[in-house]
Amino acid sequence: MNYKQTLEYLYSRLPMFQRVGAAAYKADLSNTIAICKLLGNPEKDFPAVHIAGTNGKGSTANMVASVLTESGFKTGLFTSPHLRDFRERIIVNGRPVPQDYVVDFVENYGDEAASFEASFFELTFGMAMKYFSDAGVDIAVVEVGMGGRLDSTNVVSPLVTAITNISLDHAAFLGKGIEKIAAEKAGIIKKGVPVIIGRRQKETKKVFEAYADRMSSAMYYADELVKIEKENNGVYWYSYKNEERKALDMPLQGDYQKENLATALAILKTLSGKKGFEKVVRHEQLERGIKNIISNTGFAGRWQILSENPMVICDTGHNVDGLRKTMQQLENLNYRQLHFVLGMVSDKDIAGVITLLPKHARYYFCRAGVPRAMPAEELMEKASFFGLEGHSYPSVADAFKAAKENAGDSDLVFVGGSTFVVAEVV
Repeated sequence: MNYKQTLEYLYSRLPMFQRVGAAAYKADLSNTIAICKLLGNPEKDFPAVHIAGTNGKGSTANMVASVLTESGFKTGLFTSPHLRDFRERIIVNGRPVPQDYVVDFVENYGDEAASFEASFFELTFGMAMKYFSDAGVDIAVVEVGMGGRLDSTNVVSPLVTAITNISLDHAAFLGKGIEKIAAEKAGIIKKGVPVIIGRRQKETKKVFEAYADRMSSAMYYADELVKIEKENNGVYWYSYKNEERKALDMPLQGDYQKENLATALAILKTLSGKKGFEKVVRHEQLERGIKNIISNTGFAGRWQILSENPMVICDTGHNVDGLRKTMQQLENLNYRQLHFVLGMVSDKDIAGVITLLPKHARYYFCRAGVPRAMPAEELMEKASFFGLEGHSYPSVADAFKAAKENAGDSDLVFVGGSTFVVAEVV
């Protein structure tokens, strides 16, 4: 098989949650354990930073990995989903896993994994662990796929764990209510391993405290370890406890990144207490790591400016908590007319999201090229009920093209609602 054929195999033979939804979700670790055993348990060959949460875990993971890379560590980074290329999920020091490695791995292990009905994510995680082991990484930054307790990634050996925040997403799989979702994500807390909590939430406080106490794990809120301030010009200032304030040049300009930056810096501060990782909080490493996050990790799609005149911005926020912050930032921009390219997946809180969207925008409803995506006409009908007006288009490309053609120099084009919509324009 060549690389293209290998991806077709992965997508067609193995159920992939991002594409098909519930059919791909596995509520136990048996397949992951079997795959790791088949591979020689490569997940045991290196320590990890393990990051869960509803929103922001990808941004946080990329920040941490970038700083570790700038600190001289050979750093693996496992995230999901990808935007343009499958290989974005598995990166070592900014370089995606080679195409030949993906092909060889699937040829060697794909059929056996399929025989016990492994999912796309389970096999991909195994591939990442094998690649990180073969590459000889010093440490891996691992983003949880969904939940935590029963997520495939929950077999790594972390030096630090982190939970960014909790909101109502994937409730059908993780449980209804913030407390139940928090309990699933708290499942990544390991015996004696410190855990960083990115956001103070009264609904989750007792849950996290109980899990940390049960596991004899030190628990810190990010704002206990680091203070973050953001200036209007986009410069961030940080200060660790009893240390002077220092500046960071942050290329990720979404307002929500302030919380993610605090979580990342708190993780690094905690990691610096581990033997061999003391230098990760030196200002030079932090400064370069944050400034070079895009070149070090290939990070994209988060409040990303694609062009100017007209201004075109995309953002992958796709649930109520994420969209609320994005829409607040959008409201503060100056433009004549807002052209909004919108697509969503069917298993999200459609009504909850739509009520957050600006009614003054002109909408271009579309459907991304994945089975989970809601048909454009259906989305338009639901949006119309809430006072959002526009037209439907057969594809993201058609909607994006129409929005750009209709936009004047003083207008703004925004693309969002789904990671898969953004993936088709970046």
